[in-house]
Amino acid sequence: EERRYRSASGAPIALRRRQHSASCRELAVRCPRLQLRSLSAVTSAVWLAAYGLFVLSENSMVLSSAIFITLIGLIIYLHFVKIDQESLLVIGSLGIQVTSSYASGKESTTFIEMSQVKDVVINEAIHMQKVIYYLCILLQDPGDPQGVSEVVPLFQSSKPRLDCLIEVYKSCQEILEQRKTAPQSS
Repeated sequence: EERRYRSASGAPIALRRRQHSASCRELAVRCPRLQLRSLSAVTSAVWLAAYGLFVLSENSMVLSSAIFITLIGLIIYLHFVKIDQESLLVIGSLGIQVTSSYASGKESTTFIEMSQVKDVVINEAIHMQKVIYYLCILLQDPGDPQGVSEVVPLFQSSKPRLDCLIEVYKSCQEILEQRKTAPQSS
């Protein structure tokens, strides 16, 4: 099932929720695709500025440099910056896999074993006179069972609003509760 939400900046995002089994869920947040209009505007602005410098300096290297810099910048942006989708695969008996899919097709995946997971929480932060919420995984401190060794923030690129985060949080908590009650029932 897919539901529409908004990001913290007001951009439309979509949350896709898939339940593979009782203890395995996949939650994916899709960001808006790269807009051709904004890409064309940036490219045109850079090339017009380069043409203006070319007219003033009468050096053709200015135009060549502008084209080269624009293309390299676009490749870097698509491969390292623009994330199309962030997903969270929660498997109760195994762990949590966090995947970011970039506009170029590249994927970045991180896996956290369930034995390291203390909890999944919604945290709040103040940013530019605004309160923003984010979902994060608390990793258990090996030396102190009550302590937290690390906080792993999720959905950093899409920045979903609280209503979307609550849905993801509830799904994660259902699986974490199953994990906590499973050893007691056997």
